[in-house]
Amino acid sequence: MVWNYANLWESVAKATPERPALIHGDKTIAWKDFDRRANALAKVMVEAGVAKQSKVAAYLYNGPEYIETYFAAFKAGLAPFNTNYRYGGDELTYLFDNADAEVVVFHASFAEMADKVRGRLPKVKAWIAVSEPGHPVPAWALDYDAIVAADVDHFEAPWGRSGDDLLIMYTGGTTGMPKGVMWRQEDLFKALGGGANLLLGLGALERVEEAGERAKAMEASGAPLNITIPVAPLMHATGQFISFGSLIGGGAVATLVSRKFDPGQLFDEVDRLGVSGLIIVGPAFAAPMLDALDANPGRWTMPSLKRIVSSGAMWGLENKQGLLKHLPHIMLMDSLGSSEALGLASSTSGGGAAAGTAKFATGPNAAVFTEDGVRVEPGSGVRGLVAVGGYTPVGYYKDEEKSAKTFRIFEGTRWSVPGDWATVEADGSITLLGRGS
Repeated sequence: MVWNYANLWESVAKATPERPALIHGDKTIAWKDFDRRANALAKVMVEAGVAKQSKVAAYLYNGPEYIETYFAAFKAGLAPFNTNYRYGGDELTYLFDNADAEVVVFHASFAEMADKVRGRLPKVKAWIAVSEPGHPVPAWALDYDAIVAADVDHFEAPWGRSGDDLLIMYTGGTTGMPKGVMWRQEDLFKALGGGANLLLGLGALERVEEAGERAKAMEASGAPLNITIPVAPLMHATGQFISFGSLIGGGAVATLVSRKFDPGQLFDEVDRLGVSGLIIVGPAFAAPMLDALDANPGRWTMPSLKRIVSSGAMWGLENKQGLLKHLPHIMLMDSLGSSEALGLASSTSGGGAAAGTAKFATGPNAAVFTEDGVRVEPGSGVRGLVAVGGYTPVGYYKDEEKSAKTFRIFEGTRWSVPGDWATVEADGSITLLGRGS
């Protein structure tokens, strides 16, 4: 099996062409159009003169174009990477240069910033702009909407696709300059569960075509469409990776129209669309969500909502309790992980009971080690570093020194050790202490 996201999503598109794949306000893109638009974009990228695994920057707000850009890159055997759209000129230049970007897809409201840096980025072969109200496509860029309007049935580059094809996830640079975490697509897919859906009792996919078969079966059953909203930016690993998994499951990804987080708009969309899942990053989203519910008791009941997933930031007990008071029917899924270490640990709250702050059950491939590689015994009180084995990234792009510090050999096995300290309780659960840096 070639576990490549392009192959998986094409399987779903073939099986359920008319079902919604992407939703943005009053715009809905069916799977057949999602596939066609990505084909057209992939074709233009390759025609720009790129080579196998050339790098593609997504310099975009949340929206259909973000996921279409990744789909196109996967189809063309290119390596997409995320861009923090809050970066200034020097930061943006560093990122695109460090990543060896050859294609940049950007919202036209970033055109002024992009124009300032493009003279310093001679490797970029194509700038592709998504027009916005009041922000036309600049003369030096290609028009995204004109590109994806073309009728291209299927596209694959001469060099084909592979499970070895990369997705690069740049960290935020909170512990130094941004680092590009290199994930083989097959490893990322399997680290995220391999298409398993525990809520539906479905195990990991055994064949690529099974993604489409499951989506078709779900459509035939008459079950409601599984719609997920990444409230967090898609440039963040949490929002991006979980959204990709939702698409593999034959669901749809809806994105908010507002560029500033508005919990009222979010809850209105949940009710309007019948959304089943939300993706957030801790209190930056959870706190204003609870404030809105407290200020408007009974306004939103959101019966379709089943889960809120968070990762990447501490999620406090008090906030979880408050959300469950308003929405006792949902599950709150708190995941401990990072761009380079998926599945470290998790906690689940529901039925009116909230898991404590920083209390997690370790994942099946996770453990806690001292700095010199000795496994921490439960109940010992010894502080150690949380590590995850199994499917891990190749390393950091063009940074062997940092790769060696993070991806380490303990007990004869390769582990990802991003730097999170914890103690192991007598029952085997862990208490997160924070990041040493």
